[in-house]
Amino acid sequence: QVQLVESGGGLVQPGGSLRLSCAASGSIFSINTMGWYRQAPGKQRELVALMQSGRSPNYADSVKGRFTISRDNAKNTVTLQMNTLKPEDTAVYYCRLVQLRGDFWGQGTQVTVSS
Repeated sequence: QVQLVESGGGLVQPGGSLRLSCAASGSIFSINTMGWYRQAPGKQRELVALMQSGRSPNYADSVKGRFTISRDNAKNTVTLQMNTLKPEDTAVYYCRLVQLRGDFWGQGTQVTVSS
C-alpha cells in the first residue's frame, strides 16, 4: 500500500506563486509515474502535470510555461511549482502515483487564486 500526503495549498492573489509538495510512503516501486491533477467545482478532475521515472515531464496546455513539476526519487516526493497563478487555477489539487498493480491518490489540497 502507498500513502500520499500533499501540502502547500492556500490562498494567493492572481500573478502570485505557490509550491505544492507530495510525499509518498509505503511500498513504492522504482519505476512509477507521479503527478498532479486538479478538480474545480462543477468540473471533472484533470491532469496538470506528470513525470514518469527517468523521463521528461508532461504538462496540460493550460499550465505550460507557468508550472514546473519535479521529483526527488530518493525521497519519494514530487513538487509542483506554480507561478503566474490565475483565478482559473483555483481547484483542489491531488497528487497521484501509478505503479505496477497500484494507482494511489492523495487527499487533496485547496488552491484558491483570488484578489
